[in-house]
Amino acid sequence: MAAFLSRLNPVPSFSNFTGPYRVGTIDVEIPVTALDSPSPTPDHADGIHTVQFRIFYPIAPDAEGRYISWLPAPQRSHVSAYTQFLGAGPILAEFVSFLPRHLYYTTIPARKNAALLEPTTPSRRWPTMIFSHGLGGSRNAYSHMAGSVASHGVVVVCPEHRDGSSVVSFVRDPAAQDRFFRRSTRTVIPYLHKSHAETDEEWALRDQQLRIRLWELGLVHDALVRLDEARPLVNLNGSTPATSLAQFAGKLAVHSPGDIIWAGHSFGSASVVQLLKTTYYADTDGMASIKSPLFTPRPDSRLRAQISETSPTILLDLWCFPLLSPEQHMLFQLPLPAYADVPDAAGGRAILAVGSETFYKWTPHLHTTARVLSPDPSAAVVSSAAYLRPNGIRLSEPNYFYVRNSAHLNQSDFGLLFPWLTGKIFGATKPERALRLNLRAILQMLRANGRSVARTWAGDLVDGSDVDKLGAATAAGPSDGIDDDKAIFDHGSGIESWAWIDIIGLGTEAPDSGSTLSRTPEHDGVSTETAVADNKGKQAVDKEMEPHLAVASKSGNAVTAP
Repeated sequence: MAAFLSRLNPVPSFSNFTGPYRVGTIDVEIPVTALDSPSPTPDHADGIHTVQFRIFYPIAPDAEGRYISWLPAPQRSHVSAYTQFLGAGPILAEFVSFLPRHLYYTTIPARKNAALLEPTTPSRRWPTMIFSHGLGGSRNAYSHMAGSVASHGVVVVCPEHRDGSSVVSFVRDPAAQDRFFRRSTRTVIPYLHKSHAETDEEWALRDQQLRIRLWELGLVHDALVRLDEARPLVNLNGSTPATSLAQFAGKLAVHSPGDIIWAGHSFGSASVVQLLKTTYYADTDGMASIKSPLFTPRPDSRLRAQISETSPTILLDLWCFPLLSPEQHMLFQLPLPAYADVPDAAGGRAILAVGSETFYKWTPHLHTTARVLSPDPSAAVVSSAAYLRPNGIRLSEPNYFYVRNSAHLNQSDFGLLFPWLTGKIFGATKPERALRLNLRAILQMLRANGRSVARTWAGDLVDGSDVDKLGAATAAGPSDGIDDDKAIFDHGSGIESWAWIDIIGLGTEAPDSGSTLSRTPEHDGVSTETAVADNKGKQAVDKEMEPHLAVASKSGNAVTAP
């Protein structure tokens, strides 16, 4: 037992963030009734009384505050949930949750409720990002990536979705906050272990989850606008003083069209894609033809004004399966707003997609991703001509790369916290390298889209041979880094384990909406060998997204230390 736990979590804390700014964080939970939702409350959301998110932000050099625990409260319940997510049965997980192991003491190097640094940008406002988590995630599960971006001068907001995709979530009842035993009034939303089978029933479930996720993202957007406008908000999280919320007034870049940076991982990336499309194309005939839309923002909503053809879009290991729902076929055919047929469209310059090697090797999914990232997803093949507009302007191609020898979980905190899982089970190496490359790409993409962010630290510019651990350079180099990291987007870059994906010519093997991402030779006209290889790719991805499947297959349905 002890050996198993130590393999799961060999490190008690994260390395410091590498940006020039120290990082603070606050935890926020706001009653839904206090916010203006741009879209009606979806079905199955009646018990979701609040919207919850964590904010990471730059703080003053002398700001005080203690580091926060990576495990949210109640910790024992979260340990139990994570242990089940990683492959232990419920009895073992409940037993493990009582033990005072490393996971209880793992801290995030962000100071609780610390004072916000006055913006150093020309606009006197901090660039602002909303980051949507993937399956088994939470508001804390991407803390190292979020904190790293914040340390370079960005306010990063991480919602915790209550659609059953979070490892576990607790919803406070706003009407019961005056009770003496308030903890007993929380509603528990457990993680839903669902099949990844490509059936109408499974797509309907993912559509249902997306309706909740998009509704929550709309509420988070409204909360940020209210914070910046100094409008009063009730935070049900008693550990966050009112002054910690008030300090964001007038400091967030959230008002001009295209201001907000939209980002996500896996299911979170799919959520971002669907939010941008349903909002930007809300008045089009294509959207009107969808019988059961995912999201219907009002014409006068501020979200409609915010999402534009210049909105920066960051998609980490985009999971395309939810995008192929038969009910959302017309939505799939529409391009991301960056490719809209308007003069100000940013094109691929505003799109960054970074994949893991596992997703890259899943051939049908790779072709589907290429179509999603293209100017014309309705076309069977991504063509160079699609980037050329009638006015003669040629839009740029998307920034699409993958990290060799990386696993799906490497873009979250799990790669650092559970290297045994990503290494022994999924064959990934150097989880800190994947995060470092992601950070470099994100910062450079933001610079290319006019966001004022700090320099990339010299220690993050190495190819991998000069760094042993995240943030620990062993070779001499410029201490201040660079303002223009051109190498990270160089298609012929010699950066170790970093590879560009050319999407032109891809798409021929991508399924249409409602079609399978698996392969059968009798239906798809492919060889048996190709079908077997592609189905193995899907099975590998399913195991990385649902680690309990991988652990069970490795250990004969029993969890043992390797």
